[in-house]
Amino acid sequence: MDFRFSAQQEAFRGEVRDFLRKELTPDFLSQIKFRPPAYLAYSPEFTRKLVQQGWLGIGWPQEYGGQGRPYMEQLVYNEELAYHGAPIGCHFLAETMAGPTLMRVGTQEQKNEYLPRILAGEITFCLGYTEPGAGSDLASLQTRATANGTSYIINGQKTFITLAQHAHYCLLAARTDPDAPKHRGISLFIADMTSPGITVQPTSTIGDMVVNDIFFDDVHIPKTALVGEENKGWYHLGIALDYERAFSAAAAGYLQYTFEQILAYAREKRRYEQPPHGYYPLRYKLAQLAIDIEVGRMFGYRLAWLLEQGIVPFYEASIAKVFTSELERRLTNIGMEVTKLYGQLKEGSKWAPLQGTMERACQLAFMVTIGGGTSEIQRNIIAFMGLGLPR
Repeated sequence: MDFRFSAQQEAFRGEVRDFLRKELTPDFLSQIKFRPPAYLAYSPEFTRKLVQQGWLGIGWPQEYGGQGRPYMEQLVYNEELAYHGAPIGCHFLAETMAGPTLMRVGTQEQKNEYLPRILAGEITFCLGYTEPGAGSDLASLQTRATANGTSYIINGQKTFITLAQHAHYCLLAARTDPDAPKHRGISLFIADMTSPGITVQPTSTIGDMVVNDIFFDDVHIPKTALVGEENKGWYHLGIALDYERAFSAAAAGYLQYTFEQILAYAREKRRYEQPPHGYYPLRYKLAQLAIDIEVGRMFGYRLAWLLEQGIVPFYEASIAKVFTSELERRLTNIGMEVTKLYGQLKEGSKWAPLQGTMERACQLAFMVTIGGGTSEIQRNIIAFMGLGLPR
């Protein structure tokens, strides 16, 4: 197996890297709220710059307006975005989850309506899945979609929804057949977030992260908003989640950048502060992080290869998600060990090492092991679908 990138891929990486270094100036980044992670940072201005470069949907098929680039090039692109902390929250969910789901199971009218606008950076999506009583056991969701003439009437609540405060549309999972087995009575919809009866309630959580509750009170959406087949939403939902888990492998870029910052700080402090008897255990921990980040990167390349073969990764995506998310926990914990008590200081403090990023990064690392499916759920998927073990 050849692990080297082609000359074309390396040239593309250089092009993306040069662009990001030029555009992501300290002044520009200082105006962006919430960093890291980059996929939660919201900047329509930066999204427009990517549109001008023609880089939104670079891996989408050309028939849908994309460039049809190989998934390996798309992974290179996403790695560089993650490494440089590019604020991609404006388009991330639309480009990587809503769009691919519509391409696979949407109607032609839905494709014509939404895909060009996603590529133009005109519309944003949130994912309306999790509920107060349906998180890890997502199939237990109770939000109802009741057919009524040419419409569905939506009633229920979604919780912990990322970026809903900015979204134009919600890719919504709701129960259309309450009498069917729980996995078979769910349907997927596109809900216009400006529809009467929708209320978005933001909540600040750990690490200054904002999540949202979405309340649906007799919300009428047209039957043309149904995505895929009625009562087959659970299977369509899996497409979006698998793409989310697959693209989480590009987190190796963010992990690499964070590791380099921690390593540089450790080298600097070693010169005049760290006693030898305390330095060697830390050295071994940093060496292990270097190994683990390289392993995480290989998982990403494996997923890109599967996608290039037309295979949607299932348990493979879960393996990558578990490994990289738990690696982020270990990485930030060691970062706090390196920066010591000063690492707890927030961004803006003159005493905060690494511009105060470790305090927030360490808190947010807990979130990544939960969002997109907890580590426990991912291990169940690996056991059932990857190892063939009984439920």
